[in-house]
Amino acid sequence: MPQLPATPYPAEVRARLDADAEEVLARYPGSRSALLPLLHLVQSEEGFVSRTGIAFCAETLDLTTAEVTAVSTFYSMYRRRPSGDYQVGVCTNTLCAVMGGDAIFDTLKEHLGVGNNETTEDGKVTLEHIECNAACDFAPVVMVNWEFFDNQTPESATQLVDDLIAGRTVEPTRGAPLCSYKETARILAGFPDERPGAVEATGGAGPASLIGLKLAKGEALPKARVVSPRAGQPQDGQPQDGQAHDAQVHDPSPTERLSSHDAPQQTSASDPEHPAGPAAEEGE
Repeated sequence: MPQLPATPYPAEVRARLDADAEEVLARYPGSRSALLPLLHLVQSEEGFVSRTGIAFCAETLDLTTAEVTAVSTFYSMYRRRPSGDYQVGVCTNTLCAVMGGDAIFDTLKEHLGVGNNETTEDGKVTLEHIECNAACDFAPVVMVNWEFFDNQTPESATQLVDDLIAGRTVEPTRGAPLCSYKETARILAGFPDERPGAVEATGGAGPASLIGLKLAKGEALPKARVVSPRAGQPQDGQPQDGQAHDAQVHDPSPTERLSSHDAPQQTSASDPEHPAGPAAEEGE
């Protein structure tokens, strides 16, 4: 059935968005290039990209609503229906899945009483599975409003969503302090994060992500350290096989969080009950 025209924004909202859109457009030599940040801008207003937001972007950029809709439905960061204050994304791609991501996602679905891309009744949390959070060295990873929560377990993820619903302060493993999804969308639209200390807290990648770069540069690496799987704390006096017994063990600082992959993991090669047999030819 044909839909009625989208309801326009109230006058005061439209005036504010027009002023913000003018600032966004000034960044680009061609207006069409401003579509992605404008979609984030309208998402910061309603928490999702509504038909009203699509009409606003189309009118502002002299595009058709079909062109704007095509872009807004292509990128998963744009929501097409109302969602929660906190977007909780659980990576279920290969590495995170085998490290526990599937278990985390199943646990959260049952605990929150929602399915994929569904929102709790109080409007606080929207749960979704994500194909990759680009943080495989800290698997399994959960993201809240695109901030990292590394080395998660079903128990820690459950506590995380409970804290979000209760309004308690939660701190990402890396990155800026957490803010609402609407605030996140405005930052993604290119407007500064004006919260005190937020930019300084952003930091960079963790050491597990940078180890390859250090090796490529020929930089000296510290002595081996042992970290317990996903616990975030070293295991005193438990060096890995082949490591020197004088390996230095210390608590990692917030900017030196190690990956659970640095800990000994039970694999087919080390597990007598699940030996790795010879590779079979196709069809055997």
